Amino acid sequence: MKNDIAIHVDHLSKLYKLYDKPSDRLKESLGLTRKKCYREHYALTDVSFDIGKGETVGIIGTNGAGKSTILKIITGVLNPTQGEVTVDGRISALLELGAGFNMEYTGIENIYLNGTMMGFSEEEIDARLESILAFADIGDFVYQPVKMYSSGMFVRLAFAVAINIDPEILIVDEALSVGDVFFQAKCYRKFEEFKQQGKTILFVTHDLTSISKYCDRVILLDHGKVMGYGSPKETVDLYKRLLVGQGPDGEEGPKGTQAYTKKQGWIAPYEMNPNALEYGDKRAELLGFMLLDADGLPTNTVDKGSYFTMKLRARYNEDIDDPIFAYTIKDMRGTEITGTNTMYEKITVQPRKAGETDVVTFTQKADLQGGEYLISFGLTGYRDGDFVVYHRLYDACSLVVVSTKNTVGFYDMNSEVTVEREDGDRTDG
Repeated sequence: MKNDIAIHVDHLSKLYKLYDKPSDRLKESLGLTRKKCYREHYALTDVSFDIGKGETVGIIGTNGAGKSTILKIITGVLNPTQGEVTVDGRISALLELGAGFNMEYTGIENIYLNGTMMGFSEEEIDARLESILAFADIGDFVYQPVKMYSSGMFVRLAFAVAINIDPEILIVDEALSVGDVFFQAKCYRKFEEFKQQGKTILFVTHDLTSISKYCDRVILLDHGKVMGYGSPKETVDLYKRLLVGQGPDGEEGPKGTQAYTKKQGWIAPYEMNPNALEYGDKRAELLGFMLLDADGLPTNTVDKGSYFTMKLRARYNEDIDDPIFAYTIKDMRGTEITGTNTMYEKITVQPRKAGETDVVTFTQKADLQGGEYLISFGLTGYRDGDFVVYHRLYDACSLVVVSTKNTVGFYDMNSEVTVEREDGDRTDG
């Protein structure tokens, strides 16, 4: 392996045997049958890539793509079926936080237990103890058995132990989202500190904003195969194409790449929220909805600052005067952030007859901060002076905004900043 390579993955495959019944596994292990009692499932198939020293690399893909499997093989938790992995440098892995903790031991005892398992001497753990305790910030509870901890305290201590051992390679599997918002901010600051120190970082996440912000390169896995390995933008764009069943050059993607949702004639390449609240008298109804990015690609993932489109398809089951179409965007906690409707936008929809259909298009700029949101749609109106709800879909689907720069609050004010010295020299920010 070259001196500038931290992780070398060479033609890696991982096969799992899937048994329908536990007795089939037992029969095979005891040699009681020559019949093949299992189905083969390849979690990884012929995966190869290199990660250079000092690089930050992300791995993305849908559930079941093989992301966590490859991290477990790199860290030695799993053995590959074929191929090999070579690692140059001491690893700290944030996979299943607290997996090595003894619930009967105190927090202090678990710090020394985990440190020893990672290969540190007692003197080396002593030297790191103060920073671990400061990072966890759980006070005197560190002297109590961890079985008494809340789930938040448990993950804080586990994260603090794993991240304060000064590794050369940091491997993370969705662990940066643990704890409350203040602890998450502390975790991300530590992450940025590692990056500035030139550590090698490999992490799996569904947060495309983190991928775009931190990564030098990104690996895209789909059904255990590498579909792309390149810059964050080009790999995220490829991921979005895979979600709608298209391969790298627009060809049809692998079967089962995306679970499609079909609603009376419209196909959305993202799943409708199974917990969406739907109600109304249905004298007019929403038949379907669609989100499209700036390139016209059906997707619920858009870039911050880009224009995107929401489309609604509606049918009138009775004669309706002046129907009103609306959308609302909420954060994941349910706080309404923004929204509009055809009445606010001074778009008057003329009376419609029973059996007629409409397609309504909202186009807007995505100046929301990077993150995940929920979109609700509505079709309402007035009848004899009274407000009427014909059909509403609350929290119909998610909207993911990918950003490389977030500001404070929900929106970016797109500020233009200048800094001037009093001697007249000016620096533009």
